[in-house]
Amino acid sequence: MTIRSTFVIVAILFAPSAGARHRLARVDTESVSRAFRPVDVVVRPATQDDLGALNDVYNEYVVQSHATFDLEPTSLEWRQEWFGHHGRRGRYRVMVAVADGRVIGYASSSRFRPKPAYETSIEVSVYVAGEAVGRGVGTRLYRSLFAALLGEDIHRAYAGIALPNPASVALHEWFGFKKVAHFTEQGRKFGRYWDVAWYEKALSPA
Repeated sequence: MTIRSTFVIVAILFAPSAGARHRLARVDTESVSRAFRPVDVVVRPATQDDLGALNDVYNEYVVQSHATFDLEPTSLEWRQEWFGHHGRRGRYRVMVAVADGRVIGYASSSRFRPKPAYETSIEVSVYVAGEAVGRGVGTRLYRSLFAALLGEDIHRAYAGIALPNPASVALHEWFGFKKVAHFTEQGRKFGRYWDVAWYEKALSPA
C-alpha cells in the first residue's frame, strides 16, 4: 500500500474555529504568548504503542477544526501504515509528547512529494491535544524534531497552514519559517472555503 494522498494542513498548537462548535481552536494574543510557556512533559520518538493515542489527538482536529483538511477521522490501520513510512533515523520522524503517561501531542516530518527530486524536502506538522494547548507542548515537540533531523540530508522544510491561524503563523515564524505562498479558497470544510499559506524553512545552506 502507498501513503494516502491527503493534503494535510499543519495544526501547530492551535486551530481557529468555524463557530462555537469548533471551539478547540479559539486563540488570541494572550493565548499565543501562553503557547511558549514550558510544561513538564517528556518528548521522545514515537512507538507503535503510541499510535492509538496519537491518532485520537489528530482526529480531534479532524472533527473540530479546519487545521486539517481531512473530513473523516482516520483509522488506526491507516495510522499504522503512515507510521511505517517513518523511523528513528532518516528524514521522516515522529516525536510524541507524553505527560502523566499519556500522549498529548506529536510532531512529524514526512515526505513532501513522491517524485524523487523532492527527496531533500520535508513537510512538517504538529498536533497537540486540546487540554494541552497553550502550555508550550508544540514548541517542545518542534524543537525536538528539528534537533533529531540535524545532520540529515534535508534542504528545506515546508508547512501548510489553513488560514486564519495567527498562533500557528507566529510559531512557525519563531522557528524561522518564512511565508512563500498564499492560495485562496484552496479547501472546503464546515461549509466554507479556506485559504492556505505555505511556509518554508532552510535546513541546509547548499
